[in-house]
Formats: sequence, structure tokens, C-alpha cells
Amino acid sequence: MTKRKITQNFIIFSLLLLSFSFANGQTILEDSVMNGNNFQKAAFRLWIGKDIQKVRGIIVMVPGSNGNGRDMVNQPEWQALAKKHNMAILAADIKDKRSPNMAIEQYADVKNGTGQAMLDVLSQLATKSGHPELNTVPFALWGMSAGGEFNYEFACWKPERVITFIVNKGGVYYTALASEATRAVPGVFLTGEIDNPYRNNIVKGIYSVNRRFGAKWIFAEEPGQGHEFAKSEAFTLKYFDEIIPIRLDENGSLKPLSEKAFLGEIGTGKVAATGFNNSFTDITSWLPNTVIVDLWKSLFQ
Repeated sequence: MTKRKITQNFIIFSLLLLSFSFANGQTILEDSVMNGNNFQKAAFRLWIGKDIQKVRGIIVMVPGSNGNGRDMVNQPEWQALAKKHNMAILAADIKDKRSPNMAIEQYADVKNGTGQAMLDVLSQLATKSGHPELNTVPFALWGMSAGGEFNYEFACWKPERVITFIVNKGGVYYTALASEATRAVPGVFLTGEIDNPYRNNIVKGIYSVNRRFGAKWIFAEEPGQGHEFAKSEAFTLKYFDEIIPIRLDENGSLKPLSEKAFLGEIGTGKVAATGFNNSFTDITSWLPNTVIVDLWKSLFQ
């Protein structure tokens, strides 16, 4: 094949790729970083819906251990949520380096490399997409198992970039007591009643040590569920829909949570407004409003 022919083929391929990337008015782009400090691969796919002129935030989707979650950007229910709030979707495919125990996800230690890799990839995608605001907008972090580990550690590393985060039945963490700034970021911690007891105790322990010192977080255990999504994804779609406008102003800047909220006792499901005396003896969830109170109850009732 001649050099001229190779060049022509490359141009044709590039044009086809460009047309795919911006098909039907939506934007779908990918980039990756290889062989980082605590990961073998950190690849991400970006989706921006048609008619979104300026992105206000990014829904980040991180799958379970060493999984490829990039196709998650195609899920219509998540696209609908993103469109409603003028947000993009960024879905991850992160692979660990080989280690003696692959059940210990090194890449979940976000501050050690994967967090910066995500930001670096996002910077490249911001240029490719023509959306420079992607470099500064905040994240709503959703994931399962190791994805929840990543989410928590990212919130610990960059709380100023996080709208909210979900910890969903993961069992490996690198931060116990989070900073005051992270404790002010709304988070949701989920376990499954019949999941591995080590996982459950770890998740509840991380939650408890921080909730003791005022973390504005939610905890729920899903009855009869193991290491699976169960109700968590449906809950998160509704929870994000409610919490995003509470946390984001019209310009996409983060707003603090109000001190006026509700406390939900984990063992009983009883609820009381903050600022009032209650007789709770179990640990509690911090519930920003009555809609989220009902969503919380839906997880265990």
C-alpha cells in the first residue's frame, strides 16, 4: 500500500470516527491513560446529550472490580437524568496492576493516581468536545462494589468537586476518618443483608466513624440482598434527581446543605427533624428533605 493510500485511509477513518463521535447531535468520546502508579488502565467514555449547550455537572459511573463500565453511558434512564439537569455522563473502565491479591483494588486509592488520571482524561475530552467547562464542573458519583470504593475515595480527595457520592457494597477503603469538607458532602452508604459480613461491617464502620462527627450521609441495608444492585440503582436515579438541584445553583456552583433536615434512625426507621429532641439510640442517617426521607425508607421497607 502506498504512503498516499495510507494517508487517504487514515483521513477516511478519522472522518468516520468524528461522525460517530457527534452522531444525532450527541457527543460520545473516549480517552485513556495507561500504566499509572496504581492502575494498569484508566479509560473513560464521555456522553453529552443533544442540545446541552453548557454542561453543569458530570454523572460519573464506575463499575465493580476491574469491570468495563463504558457502555453505561448508553443507558436511557441515565441519559434522561443527565439531560434534565444539563449534565454529561462519564463512565469508567479501570484495571488494576497485577498483585498477589486482586481482591484488594489498588485503583480505589484515588489519591495515588486514578483520580488524577480521570481528571487528565477529562481535560482531553473537554478539548475534543468543545466543552472547556468539563475541567471545572462537579461530579455526582455512582457505582457498585469497587465503584463505590472509588467514589468514596474521590470524595475524600477532592470534596470541592463532588455533588454527592454513592458507596454501594464495596469492601476496600484507604481513608477511615474523612475530612470535615468531605463530611459535608452528601453521601449514601449501602449494604446488603446477606452480602459478605466483612464488607457490611467495613461499610458501616466507615459510615459510623464519620457520621459520629457530623457527616451528612445516609446509610441503609437492603433486606434479603447480597452483593448485587437490588434497589440501589433505581434509588440512586431518584436520589440524584432530588439532590442535584439542592447542591447546584444556576451557574453550576456547589451549594452547602442546609442545617435544617431530618434524622432517620437506622434500626427503626423513625424520623425526626434536626434541632428537636429525640429518643434515638441507634445511629442515624442525615436526610435533607421529606422526598429523600421517603426514598431512604423505600430501600428497607
